[in-house]
Amino acid sequence: MNLTDILAQAGGIESMAKELGVPPGLAKQGAEALLPAILGGFKKQAQGGGGIEGLGGLLAGLGGGGLLDAVLAPQATPVEQGNDVLGQIFGSKDVSRSVAGDAAAKTGIDAGTLKKMLPILAMLVAGYMAKQGGNEGGGGLTGGLGGMLGNVLGGALGGGAAPASGSSGGALGGLGSLLDLNGDGNPLDDIIGMAGKLRG
Repeated sequence: MNLTDILAQAGGIESMAKELGVPPGLAKQGAEALLPAILGGFKKQAQGGGGIEGLGGLLAGLGGGGLLDAVLAPQATPVEQGNDVLGQIFGSKDVSRSVAGDAAAKTGIDAGTLKKMLPILAMLVAGYMAKQGGNEGGGGLTGGLGGMLGNVLGGALGGGAAPASGSSGGALGGLGSLLDLNGDGNPLDDIIGMAGKLRG
């Protein structure tokens, strides 16, 4: 099962569709197009900010599992929290715009809709990762989150499961090789660059 299916089962895709006033099928298609960039952003954080432990601390600081709950709640989603997540993983609004534009080119979905989807989806992913990290490994984020990033996120992008390891190298191996197409260590460059390469 990929991450889009997991989020759909949790009710996240439907909540996002209601929030944006779009059909659930369109929300799921948009999520599938946007997830590689979001996952790439989290991978980059884990690689550059203290590994899995650093990522666990970042997720907790952004709201932890409460981010997922906030999207699933009947009240309006506090998207400013999602924008905070995007700010951490992408670094600038230009990256968010490029990611939305790339997904729009691939799916035919309006880029404005995808831009609104990004912060909600980022909250779903961050909240889900935080909950998984807290639930596994006896409550320790390191083992649980490391294994989850390697297995669930690797699987979300069609890769083989990486070993469940507390080190960023082991846990992120499969995801890393999938995302970093040109081997420069920065998957976001490749994801954003794909828009030009894949058209035509």
